[in-house]
Amino acid sequence: MQSSSDTRNFDRVTVFAPRLEALLRQHLGQDVFRLEPDTIGVAGPEVIDRILAARPATKTERPTFKPLLGRSIPHSQASTQMQAIGKDVRAALKEAAADQRDLAGPWPHVGHIYLRDLILGADPYRLRILMDRALELTTRLTWTAITLGAALPTSRRRAGHTHLGGLSLGAKTYAERRYGMGLYRRTAAPVCFTVSTLVANAMWLGAPFGDDTPNRHIIHESLRMLPPSWNILRNASPEYPVIDSRILPQDDILVLPILSHRDPALWDRPEEFRPERWAELDPENTPGYIPFGHASERCWGRHMVLPLAEMLLDKVRSSGLIVDPAQKSARVPLTGLMGVENVRIVHSKNTPDS
Repeated sequence: MQSSSDTRNFDRVTVFAPRLEALLRQHLGQDVFRLEPDTIGVAGPEVIDRILAARPATKTERPTFKPLLGRSIPHSQASTQMQAIGKDVRAALKEAAADQRDLAGPWPHVGHIYLRDLILGADPYRLRILMDRALELTTRLTWTAITLGAALPTSRRRAGHTHLGGLSLGAKTYAERRYGMGLYRRTAAPVCFTVSTLVANAMWLGAPFGDDTPNRHIIHESLRMLPPSWNILRNASPEYPVIDSRILPQDDILVLPILSHRDPALWDRPEEFRPERWAELDPENTPGYIPFGHASERCWGRHMVLPLAEMLLDKVRSSGLIVDPAQKSARVPLTGLMGVENVRIVHSKNTPDS
């Protein structure tokens, strides 16, 4: 098993963070196993289904509903936020064909900036700055940017904004502006981060692609090999020991797509990037394949992520962009969003062999 090399016919090496590498080396092919004295890992598709269907995720387990600034986020409010960003994404997809921006450079950064400007370009700077990738370094940086932006006086000049931006800009008080800006980042940032990382992963793992390979198949294979969330947390709950006797009442559960997506019992040649496998597989009903969570509560954002990723990948492919042939390795750090960092995307006509 080549846990540090996800290549087909070329010599690119994907270097996983030590903890991820250890998971792949020690637990691939196992269904239920102990990770820590109080934590069980789950990677078998049948157990995954039963665990995730046993009860709904709590507010602290599902990022969309996690309390913000000590305030619970009602389902209706989360739904309103997602509907707003959905309208902005649909508008952006219509405008994308006319945008001929050069997408060469370090990915996923370049893709992230492109998506930020395409989807949220109408919003004022105080909101757009919340999409800065540097804010991912620490929570303190994020909240410093939010606090400073919320403290700025509201402009009397009527300015344009996105549907999502309008929800935040309507706040009247400092506390409401701060809360609204926090919701804005929580709603929009995952879309930009996830899509740009997904396309960077696809280019690194699989490019060059055959002209007849559908973008959708490439995206699903990228999601298989590097799922956005490498783990799904479920806190200890009385339902789980009933499902499997190896789970104790005090055990938290880590469901591990990073393992189920590569299980040799589920996938033909799992370490190979083979988008053609999706010509026959149904991504909504393939055992062990859960890039957007379980069927009982799929991530709301998947209907935005997939068309945006296809559009962006199509732009990269049609522009003659390739992975720099001189780059032989890329790291997958241990972060919330799983993906390669600093992939150098260049114009094929500028490479020595062109």
